[in-house]
Amino acid sequence: MKKLLMIPAAMLLSTAAAAPRISAQSIIVNPTQPDLSVSVRVNKDSSGNGNPTYRVGENITISTTVNRDAYVYLFNVDANGEVTQILPNRLGGENFVKANTTVTFPRPGANFTFTVGEDLGLNKVLALASLTPLNLDQLSTFKSQQDQFATVNARGQNQLAQALSIVVNPIPQNSWVTDTAFFTVVSQNPVQTGSLFVGTNVANATVILNGQRLGTANATFSNIRPGTYPVRVQAPGYRDYTTTITIRAGVTTNLNVDFAQVVTPAPAPAPNQYTLAIRSNVTGARVFIDGREVGTIQNGGLNVTVARGSREVVLIAPGYRTFVNTYNVTSNAQITINPAR
Repeated sequence: MKKLLMIPAAMLLSTAAAAPRISAQSIIVNPTQPDLSVSVRVNKDSSGNGNPTYRVGENITISTTVNRDAYVYLFNVDANGEVTQILPNRLGGENFVKANTTVTFPRPGANFTFTVGEDLGLNKVLALASLTPLNLDQLSTFKSQQDQFATVNARGQNQLAQALSIVVNPIPQNSWVTDTAFFTVVSQNPVQTGSLFVGTNVANATVILNGQRLGTANATFSNIRPGTYPVRVQAPGYRDYTTTITIRAGVTTNLNVDFAQVVTPAPAPAPNQYTLAIRSNVTGARVFIDGREVGTIQNGGLNVTVARGSREVVLIAPGYRTFVNTYNVTSNAQITINPAR
C-alpha cells in the first residue's frame, strides 16, 4: 500500500432531505444524541483534538473505538478533495468492531504499511459507526476482484456528506454516529510557507485573506507567507464570517465556518414626515394644522410638512366661513380648500 489512494469522483450526489447535518468541522453530524459513540484517532494524536503533521511517505496508522458492537466505516478526505474508503477493504480490514475494543489499520503484524501520499495539506478522517450494516453501493464499489480498496464516487467533504446522508437516511437516527480526526501532510523538505484550509457547511462560499480573494471554500490554499491575517468568508444568503488567523511555516491552519444565520433584509422604515400641499383661491388666508398656525395662502397655495397620522386643518380668512376638516395623512398629498363667504 503506497499511499492514501487518489480516486477520481464520477458522480455528483444530490442532498438528501434527511436529518443528518452537514458540518464544516465534522463533515456529517447526527442531530440527535444516540447512546452509540465512536472515536477515530491517528497514531500521532491520541487525544483526537489535534492536527499532527506527517511528511510525504511517512507511515500512519488509524484506530477506531466504539462503546457498542457496531459496523465502522472509515473515509479519508485529502487536501485536494479526493476521498478514500479505508474501511471496509480487502486487506484484512474488517469493519465490525466489538464494544469497547480498538481496531487499528493496518493491524499490528500486517504485512503492509499505510503511508501518506503527496497531496500536501489538511486531511480529515471520518468514522461512521452503525448498529447495522450500511449499503454503500451508491457511494463506493470494488471494481474488480483484484481491487484492495473500493472506488469512491464522491469528491470533497460536501459530496461525501451528501452521499452519506442518503446512506443513513433509511435507518433509525439513534443507531449511527460519527467522529472526525485531522492530520496535515507536508513535504519532505522544510518549507518557508504555510497553508490554510477553510471548510464550510454551505456551497459557493468565498475566502478572502488579507483583502485578497483566495477562491472557493472547502479547499486548501498553499504558499502563504507566515504571519497573522484577517480572513473573511462570504456565502450568498448568509452573514459574512470574519476572524483573524495565524499562518505558520510548514503547517496547515484549519478554519471551519458553520454558517447558520441567513441574512434577512430589514424592512425599510416607513417615513414619518410628508408634504401636504394646500391649494386655495383665497390669498392671505391663514392656515392652522392641529391648532398651530403654519402660514398663509400665497400664489394659490401653501406646502406644509406634517407627521403621519390624523391632522386637523383649519383655514381662516376675513369675509369667509372658517373651514375645518380632519385628514388621515399616510403619504404626500394635495387638498383644495375654497371656503364659502
